[in-house]
Amino acid sequence: MTPPSSDHKRPHTPSSFRFSSLNLVWFLVVPSTVFFLVSTLGPHRPSISPLSSLLQVSFSNNSLQGSSIFNGSSIDSSFQLEAETDYFVSNMPLPDAIIEKHTIQLDISKNNESESVVIVTSKIVKKNSKLERNEANLARVRSSIKQAALVRNLTSTHQDPDYVPHGPIYRNANAFHRSYLEMEKVFKIYVYKEGEPPIFHNGPCRSIYSSEGRFIHELEKGNFYTTEDPDEALVYFLPFSVVMLVQYLYEPETSNTDAIGRTVVDYIDVISGKYPYWNRSLGADHFMLSCHDWGPRTSSYVPHLFHKSIRVLCNANTSEGFNPSKDASFPEINLLTGEVEGLLGGPSPSHRSILAFFAGRLHGYIRYLLLNEWKDKRDPDVQVFDQLPKGVSYMSKLKNSRFCLCPSGYEVASPRIVEAIYAECVPVLISDNYVPPFSDVLNWKSFSIQIAVKDIPNIKKILMGVSQRQYLRMQRRVKQVQRHFVVNATPKRYDVFHMINHSIWLRRLNIHVRYFHQS
Repeated sequence: MTPPSSDHKRPHTPSSFRFSSLNLVWFLVVPSTVFFLVSTLGPHRPSISPLSSLLQVSFSNNSLQGSSIFNGSSIDSSFQLEAETDYFVSNMPLPDAIIEKHTIQLDISKNNESESVVIVTSKIVKKNSKLERNEANLARVRSSIKQAALVRNLTSTHQDPDYVPHGPIYRNANAFHRSYLEMEKVFKIYVYKEGEPPIFHNGPCRSIYSSEGRFIHELEKGNFYTTEDPDEALVYFLPFSVVMLVQYLYEPETSNTDAIGRTVVDYIDVISGKYPYWNRSLGADHFMLSCHDWGPRTSSYVPHLFHKSIRVLCNANTSEGFNPSKDASFPEINLLTGEVEGLLGGPSPSHRSILAFFAGRLHGYIRYLLLNEWKDKRDPDVQVFDQLPKGVSYMSKLKNSRFCLCPSGYEVASPRIVEAIYAECVPVLISDNYVPPFSDVLNWKSFSIQIAVKDIPNIKKILMGVSQRQYLRMQRRVKQVQRHFVVNATPKRYDVFHMINHSIWLRRLNIHVRYFHQS
């Protein structure tokens, strides 16, 4: 058989034409459909978008910088973000998506013959999820607070039957008031149910750690801010007590804290495996709370808890990783009886005969410097004791002093700050790297004195330099700010329980949790 020459071409038939056309259709349509489905259904990394809000945050060269919209000033909160190597990955939950089908009909004809090819494609269309609705609502809230911040009046312009913030104790009274009112309407907390007392869902209410226990117990009651629907929540509470972890798991003979760390790691593993909320934000909309000195150490066992979650800490030390843009300072309150009865109020300024007072044991180097400088001077104006003489009342000394010295102890926080405010004594903060409670709302310089550690020898000179007029103004402001630190058996608006929640609320306003698709 003679092989065909090169100029002999194979004739095209209608069937071969249909075969080529179908190939073309499958080549063009199917890959694009598969690509869309893969990009839509594929792994979702949570995106936390820093937004210009009450605590304005911007990413630049891997550093996070914060400032407060309440006064437009910068706060010292920059820190380096470590490279992320352990992302949790989660797929879009099925209830948050629907399948949308499209039908494509192609008519193919050649040589008076025709054939229709029908291809059905599908794609995932995300519904308007509760998360998206929450974020849209928060966007509205941010806008309203920004508008309120433009009003620089000393008195809020918003109506309120209980209290209208006013005066220089606030960075911006109008912005704070608008934020607080929005919080009351919008803020929702989900308390994880996992874990058993005494370590979980429990805490001390009568001790130097009473702030921690009182807050946990109040959330457990469910009367304020909490929700039983986790999809409705804006933040998620990790209900372990560091005080209880230390009490039951710490091994003092060996100084071993590994059991504490394992418990926290295991708890995060449990809730991140059972619920989608930790994974979708890498913990950024979760918060822990601790008034124990080891709060920061306890959080360090879970890197995302330390670096991303909201940590409400009495030990608010910026040199140990406390970041005011995402962490909140927690007031340390020593309630020996569990109540504030007898602690509030004091004589008028004209009946306060002591210039400055402190009594406390030798805890930490700052107290060492203070006691070493002033304890043995027996100065009637600056009275400093490591132990009060027998028969001398601590509360009487506080209430008869114009200024109350509040040096840090082993860690930066001190219950003496709130003790001074309760006694209507102007607090004198002596610390390094400490962020006072509610600093994004309160203007601490208006009602307290801050003395650098190096100036401890000059305490008397500094306080004597405060004029009578200035002291009277500050003392009036201490009485006004007192409402924000008072512990009530049943929380009252603007008291310490609500102010702590407001601090958490502000941090949640500062992030935007969303899914983004990875192709």
